[in-house]
Amino acid sequence: MSITFSERAAQLRALLNRYGVEYHVYDAPSVPDAEYDRLYRELEALEAAHPELKVSDSPTQRVGGRPLSVFEQVEHTVSMLSLNNAFADEDVQAFDKRIRETLGTERVAYDVGPKFDGLAITLRYEHGLFVQGATRGDGTTGENVTANLKTVRAIPLRLDCAHPPALLEVRGEVLMLRKDFERLNSEQAARGDKLFANPRNAAAGSLRQLDSRITASRRLMFFAYGLAQLDGAAWPDSQSAIMAMLKTFGFPVCEYAERVEGVAGLLAYYQRVGAMRAAMPFDIDGVVYKLDMLADQARLGYVSRAPRWAIAHKYPAEEALTVVEAIDIQVGRTGTLTPVARLQPVFVGGVTVTNATLHNLDELHRKDVRLFDTVVVRRAGDVIPEVVGVLLERRPMMDAPADSANERTPQHPPFAMPAACPVCGSHVSREEGEAAYRCTGGLVCSAQRKQALLHFAGRRAMDIEGLGDKLVEQLVDVGLVRTPADFYKLGIVKLAELERMAEKSAANLLAGIAKSRDTTLARFIYALGIRNVGEATAKDLARHFGKLDGLVAAATVADEAAALAALQAVPDVGPVVAQSIRDFLLEGHNVEVIEQMRAAGVSWPEHEPSEALASGPLLGKTLVVTGTLPTLSREDAKALIEAAGGKVAGSVSKKTNYLVAGEAAGSKLDKAQELGVPILDEAGLQALLTAPQDN
Repeated sequence: MSITFSERAAQLRALLNRYGVEYHVYDAPSVPDAEYDRLYRELEALEAAHPELKVSDSPTQRVGGRPLSVFEQVEHTVSMLSLNNAFADEDVQAFDKRIRETLGTERVAYDVGPKFDGLAITLRYEHGLFVQGATRGDGTTGENVTANLKTVRAIPLRLDCAHPPALLEVRGEVLMLRKDFERLNSEQAARGDKLFANPRNAAAGSLRQLDSRITASRRLMFFAYGLAQLDGAAWPDSQSAIMAMLKTFGFPVCEYAERVEGVAGLLAYYQRVGAMRAAMPFDIDGVVYKLDMLADQARLGYVSRAPRWAIAHKYPAEEALTVVEAIDIQVGRTGTLTPVARLQPVFVGGVTVTNATLHNLDELHRKDVRLFDTVVVRRAGDVIPEVVGVLLERRPMMDAPADSANERTPQHPPFAMPAACPVCGSHVSREEGEAAYRCTGGLVCSAQRKQALLHFAGRRAMDIEGLGDKLVEQLVDVGLVRTPADFYKLGIVKLAELERMAEKSAANLLAGIAKSRDTTLARFIYALGIRNVGEATAKDLARHFGKLDGLVAAATVADEAAALAALQAVPDVGPVVAQSIRDFLLEGHNVEVIEQMRAAGVSWPEHEPSEALASGPLLGKTLVVTGTLPTLSREDAKALIEAAGGKVAGSVSKKTNYLVAGEAAGSKLDKAQELGVPILDEAGLQALLTAPQDN
């Protein structure tokens, strides 16, 4: 009996997906590679002849698509947390003791596994289909790398189950196996291209390609290690059960994972994995211990950005001796001044190291690192080498006079941080209680330029449409833009000459820049990128002072105490924020750029300070907005709440007065219900906004 093309295509997809799971998940292929390739070519030819047969989960859709211009940002519904580290057996014993004391038990079970040296990602499946993949980013917001992740053959495009859950979000690690790293570097060398330093570096570079065809050409691997969301199916009761479930869905899980009991089981596993580390097919830099039972995890909870119920036990980093030839200052994208040791080249951790971070001045002085010292350099799995300590017995010393009883003194004095930024000359400040020194020339410092310009043009700042990362880099690199004021001096002729920038695109960009001239004082203050001044603080400053000149005048009076007191009169502005504002506005370069923008027509409505918002139906109230509202975007809802005197927070707490919940509200709704916070829908919010105020 003959079958249709559609039926044959479905058969081939099912076979190829099954063979892929057998290969990647169970390491037990039932057919030779040649048979897989033959079926793959048949499906490829069938889809080419009948394009309507192509579906998103077809194995042929892993080859990569058209290049992207930039990665979209993805806000994680469930934060991607970090892990605290243990470096000694005593740290593990203390971790186990805290857990046992909290749970009131003598012995607990753990799910344990290697700590991969790769990139953490999250995968979202809806009704069994892979719909989105993102990087960890800062834990709250990552990059949408779905197109690239589709090229990773170990990641299922469709869950291997008859009745998939409505929503599944899986956490895991993308990495490159050592054999594939060696193959890639051989190919790079044959082409005369730059070699990758290590498998993690290669995996990171491959996953963040704007052209997914490049990612597809490299052999990346994936291992699942956790679950973030599950709707439409029952949650397993333990971490080990989660791993078993993920494996049945078709996700690769690490074969070295185990379930152990007690601190003795943890330390034995650490030693066992350490002994086989060199023979593993991938790089690891430690092992991870997770409390197995999910109910116990919930009781332990979280501290800061890490769970109390999990820890990473790191292996000793590789170390070597070398000599400090210079100590330079590196200015970061946010203005932080970091001392960097320039070293005699030394081979550490599989790479040749010539630079090492000294972290900050306090750390540098604690270690007492000086010119031409012999130092211990350590390179852990995180790629950034550091100076661990100094061999004082090898320090160069001055010769003492023959008749002197004094001890010899070092040839070189302790390092001192410069008073001015080595890049732009702006003064350097240090906030009270902070270790870092920072350049205050945020609008003019070339080291901070690209970051400052991107922030200035951002959607929540000046909202200049069309100004993305690549274009800003291009404008800076060719010298067209040095400060935000230069945006308003751009012309269509110069813009149209840029690579990949036609006349129409240039005209659209200029239109976006022109539109941004009409803004609000709060947006403008936020766009300046003053350290510690976020959107909420910028709005408070705009409400309080009413005029930019009033803010500048208050911040720059000669009497520093008076200036800080005037700034701290603004709600929620404390000593640190006040000092940041004063430091920024005392820098003449920054004020000059502000005046250039005002001269170029950037303007906003202003009012007298007495007109600052002092009333409104939501005055003094804190609201949280979550989910999708029927007609209002989150930004629209936020603007309405703030216009009514309220504040919008990002998380639910006991101080939250109302939660405004739309469709797919998620964990914030659960938290509000747990705390008894009143919950409103969009209609409820509108009613609250229009409610009569008490006299």
